[in-house]
Amino acid sequence: MWVSRLFAWERLLRRDVSGAVAVEFGLLCSVLIAMLLGMMEFGAAYWQWNQATKALQLGVRLAAVSDPVSSDLATFTGVSTTIEEGDPMPYFQRICSGKDSTCLEGGTYSLNAMRTIVYGRGNLTCPTTPQRYPAMCQIFPRIAPQNVIVQYTQTGLGFAGRPGGPLPSITIRLTGIEFNFVVLNSLLGLPKISMSGLSATATAEDLRGS
Repeated sequence: MWVSRLFAWERLLRRDVSGAVAVEFGLLCSVLIAMLLGMMEFGAAYWQWNQATKALQLGVRLAAVSDPVSSDLATFTGVSTTIEEGDPMPYFQRICSGKDSTCLEGGTYSLNAMRTIVYGRGNLTCPTTPQRYPAMCQIFPRIAPQNVIVQYTQTGLGFAGRPGGPLPSITIRLTGIEFNFVVLNSLLGLPKISMSGLSATATAEDLRGS
């Protein structure tokens, strides 16, 4: 008797689908929420990437008309015992790191010049008021002098003894800045994205600006 009742209950349970919709909704909803959060995080990463790119473009334009971070270039003429005025400018390169406060290839690091590029002229920190030309840090607030590498490379322009100084190619790169996927890292183990590959390049115009 009880066996037949057990089978009857089993048949009823198999036919009962009243909670199926709720279960399906729960499964589908979790997937949709994960996709939505993923889209939001990728959107935030893309936004920051664009901010950093624009900040680098503004920074390198300012660097082209400002005192060089490698301060020795402000008085560099290229003239020597073997090179006369009017000769092709000899090759040189300076790689200045805000993190290490050094310039490779014989340069002399200038913190004030680096601050000018990152914070704008006359500012020791990131300004909180609107500027005539927005500073790098105002476009991308995560940028600080320690996150910037400035490279000066002679590429053939100008000549030794040029009154306006050398005309190197200037490249500004980011370093030490990453985007962290908070949700996707916890769900999928998605690693951080490094922004160290971002850069902008311009040709110097007047490295004796202020």
